[in-house]
Amino acid sequence: MRVPEPVCEICGLPQKRAGICAACSTKSPPYRALRSWVAFDGPIRQALHQLKYRRNIALGDALAYPLTEYLAGLNWPVEAVVPVPLGAKRMRERGYNQVGLVARPLAALAGWRYAPGALARSRETRSQVGLTAAERQENMRDAFHSASRLVAGRTVLLMDDVATTGSTLRSGAEALLSSGAREVYALTIARALPHHGLKIV
Repeated sequence: MRVPEPVCEICGLPQKRAGICAACSTKSPPYRALRSWVAFDGPIRQALHQLKYRRNIALGDALAYPLTEYLAGLNWPVEAVVPVPLGAKRMRERGYNQVGLVARPLAALAGWRYAPGALARSRETRSQVGLTAAERQENMRDAFHSASRLVAGRTVLLMDDVATTGSTLRSGAEALLSSGAREVYALTIARALPHHGLKIV
């Protein structure tokens, strides 16, 4: 299921009217815009679980194709693609970054530079699952640092698998901008919406 339209021009959450939502009008996120291909429900929830925990890495390529088509419709002036990185501990446990498995072929299909080394974790963070919005924001505060030589002067697409409150993407975008990125756009495969029963407020 696609994320219901209209959405906020910045954070991408559904709202009654087109334009910018009250939250973004009060305090705009560091990224220029956030969009999600589909809602975090049903088959896509299962697919992302398979990709993340069951080592079904072929799903990376399968998801990259429709995401690339979706991005083409957004007409964002992207120059480089950066996946949200895992912490060292989770990377050792899993052996791969599930976001990178989608971001790499997407960058190749779109003809953009793939720059996974542009963003790294500054510290290990707790799992975001089950945290409130305030807890998520605190958990991700200063969680990343960026390599300026890879992003300076470039418009960057920051990718993650699921957006809930946007805390991870905000923290990553702040790090990229502080290292000289011109602009940051954010894309996720799926968006967790309030009716899913997740603790997002």
